[in-house]
Amino acid sequence: MIRMDDVQKHFGSLHVLKDINLEVPRGQVMVVLGPSGSGKSTLCRTINRLEPVDAGEILVDGIPLPAEGKALAQLRADVGMVFQSFNLFAHKTILENVTLGPIKVRGMDKGAAEVLGLSLLDRVGIVSQKSKLPAQLSGGQQQRVAIARALAMKPKVMLFDEPTSALDPEMVGEVLDVMTALARDGMTMVVVTHEMGFARKAADRVLFMSDGEIVEDAGPDEFFTTPKSARARDFLSKILTH
Repeated sequence: MIRMDDVQKHFGSLHVLKDINLEVPRGQVMVVLGPSGSGKSTLCRTINRLEPVDAGEILVDGIPLPAEGKALAQLRADVGMVFQSFNLFAHKTILENVTLGPIKVRGMDKGAAEVLGLSLLDRVGIVSQKSKLPAQLSGGQQQRVAIARALAMKPKVMLFDEPTSALDPEMVGEVLDVMTALARDGMTMVVVTHEMGFARKAADRVLFMSDGEIVEDAGPDEFFTTPKSARARDFLSKILTH
């Protein structure tokens, strides 16, 4: 579903993605771990061209990423993205936030979009909040709206860029529960996160990055119990002992 061939990315003189070669099969949940500044979020953001790459090729469902224009908009409709910040439209209701994309981008009529929107809000557990504005919801609820909004586009892939890092600790679980359910339902997912419990429970595969490189690529059991690299062992020792 996602393929990256020899992808390179620089920010000025900083080489943030080095020789990235990667395939994510349809239906796989890949969790990307690593220290801050390792290139995790940049990797995630190149998959829908929020960050253009300097060299190499990225394909989604067999199609190379378009540079710009309508083809890029179409690709972004197929690749859902959930960010740290919820990026909801403050002046629109929860239901309006979820239905806007299907109506404007997919050309769905309003009635059908609302039926879809209500079913997705129900799926993420907040259909009772449909008439409220984002500011009236907790952070965890807003992030669940953001997930519903991404799902409303019927994407082929879902990207999550540290979706729980801006949340209060008691709200993290409710968002991870929604993501775990999505994983069980067979959604292709790339998840950049610091939530080790989610990585252990929901990931089919763990990618560990350091200094812009993929250092390890393994199943969660193998990665958490017998990491091969000193960098991964050091990272896990700092995280798992607290």
